Amino acid sequence: MNDSTLDCSDLDRYLGKPMQPARLKEPVSNTDIRRWAQAMHYPNRLHYDNEFAAESRFGHLVAPHSFAVATDDAHGTGPSCIGRIPQSHMVFGGDEWWFHGPHIVAGDLVHNERIPFDYQVKETRFAGPTCFQRGDNHYYNAQGDKIATQRSTSIRYRADLAREMGSLKASEDPEWSDEQLAEIEERKLEYIRALHALGHRKRYWDDVKVGESLPTRVFGPHSVVSFTTEWRAYLFTLWCGVHRRTDLDIAELGFTGPMAGKEQDPVLERENPELTDGAYIGPSRGHLFPRWARYIGMPRAYGYGASMGVWILDYLAGWAGEWGEIVHSNCTYRGPAFTGDITIMTATVIDKSIDEQDRSIVQVDCKMVNQVGTTMAAAKAEIQLPRGT
Repeated sequence: MNDSTLDCSDLDRYLGKPMQPARLKEPVSNTDIRRWAQAMHYPNRLHYDNEFAAESRFGHLVAPHSFAVATDDAHGTGPSCIGRIPQSHMVFGGDEWWFHGPHIVAGDLVHNERIPFDYQVKETRFAGPTCFQRGDNHYYNAQGDKIATQRSTSIRYRADLAREMGSLKASEDPEWSDEQLAEIEERKLEYIRALHALGHRKRYWDDVKVGESLPTRVFGPHSVVSFTTEWRAYLFTLWCGVHRRTDLDIAELGFTGPMAGKEQDPVLERENPELTDGAYIGPSRGHLFPRWARYIGMPRAYGYGASMGVWILDYLAGWAGEWGEIVHSNCTYRGPAFTGDITIMTATVIDKSIDEQDRSIVQVDCKMVNQVGTTMAAAKAEIQLPRGT
């Protein structure tokens, strides 16, 4: 039996102190925005169809709210995974977002100021003593306008204890018949039709009723291919795509053995970029290789926590329409999307109000489950909608 302690004493010296910022090398392009919408399974024409976007209130393509996280170099986890925890690994625990108004568009050069916030240690069935660490990200465009604030939560744990406790045992992908796959595609199409039906019209706050349900969103089955497509839509996964941190050392964070690779190393990237881009070597490869997923306590290849947060934001923004704005969203991740699973998203309007800034707000309760009803994520969000005249 291994010693079950989790030493988080090094984390205190980082709290409240700004880190190196995340900076893109080049401005965002329409291709980046299109690739993002496609990778995240988000068929909102505002983000990829020039003709449709030209007729919108923006007059051109705009990025989804969720695209802010694509401009960071670590899904927003930089300030929530800082400080040494020996023999540790990390998965995503959740994201809280505040949106401040500006939308990201082609030509924007986005940067992210990062500050570690806090942490606490809890006992979990997954890995025994587990550290829940939070850090703040402040996204700005080149004009200095604040786009969004993200408070990211990382779950840091002992991978050896997670393997020993064996809490995740479903190592085989579920099998789907042709009839079941056809039904899944039909359910996807139902959501797409509901998404497109609003068009450029306004969804008025006055017309929304407490207790009203949002259209059900279904996508999957997930696969190593779909997870890889998501990974490559994050700009930092591209070779020399962003200014790399010089203060990042995976081994110094406490990652061990084959998971302590040189991911994002700015020197090695120029010599052999395949060793640094996260898909093949280092801590991120557990997502795409079942062998390494099992090494860190997962039963099979699994999706990115940051992508689950994106799915939630896109789902809510798609319902709100181009005249609505997500003001705030707080989501917690309960378990990842595994290969072979599908994701089913539902949400309900639970409140309506006029806030202190005279904004007409609806509060929405959102849930994400897989095909057997296991909760993957849950969120509450406030969305601003226009008022009728």
